[in-house]
Amino acid sequence: MSIRIGTSGWSYAHWDHVLYPGGTPSRDRLGHYVRRFDTVELNASFYRWPRDGTFAGWRRRLPDGFALSVKAPRGLTHARKLYAPELWIERITSSWHELAGKRAVLLVQLPPGMERDDARLGYFLDLLPEWIRVTLEFRHSSWHHPDVYALLAHHGAAYCIMSGANLPCILEATAPFVYVRLHGPDHNHLYAGSYSDQDLGWWAHRIREWEADGKDVFVYFNNDGHGHAVRNAGTLRHFLGQG
Repeated sequence: MSIRIGTSGWSYAHWDHVLYPGGTPSRDRLGHYVRRFDTVELNASFYRWPRDGTFAGWRRRLPDGFALSVKAPRGLTHARKLYAPELWIERITSSWHELAGKRAVLLVQLPPGMERDDARLGYFLDLLPEWIRVTLEFRHSSWHHPDVYALLAHHGAAYCIMSGANLPCILEATAPFVYVRLHGPDHNHLYAGSYSDQDLGWWAHRIREWEADGKDVFVYFNNDGHGHAVRNAGTLRHFLGQG
């Protein structure tokens, strides 16, 4: 079983002097990132899905043993709300082939206004190739229901466990792997604040429990402001004996 801890994104100017030396060009930031972490969650793909050649380039650039999780495009999740997903699944599958052994998990984040629709979710999961690991992040409260968890489990898809302002933290493990997004401890604003050592110790215990259950675990910090994500990810890795 593996435990992978990283951040949501790797290229932020305000991470100068936190993760990379001051003035590091954006093209060189990934090189600094991979020296410290063995996984990252790509969020830019939500706004514009990269070409297959870009995924092939990441496959060549990323070191052996590195795993890239990728956020699904908003064209699929927010524009179409998973309706008629065939063309998007074809594009995603092609890109996923290019990543080969560097691929981790496809993150599908549904919009806050999208209410529960088991049939639509089931149709999407039926079409998605079984070899693509997928996690669903639900932002509408209607999705947080045992029948939805059962549907995810049937397809081997992971319920995305969340921490953040006004988001329910439900420790539901529905797949052979667990996917956690830590959006920050601030109770009023998403993506803000720094987790305390006590908070991170609590998460370390949960991760060890999932590991003991035979599950791979992926954890990504999304509180990028002031370099909090980098520091929090490093502390959690330390608590888990990863340096």
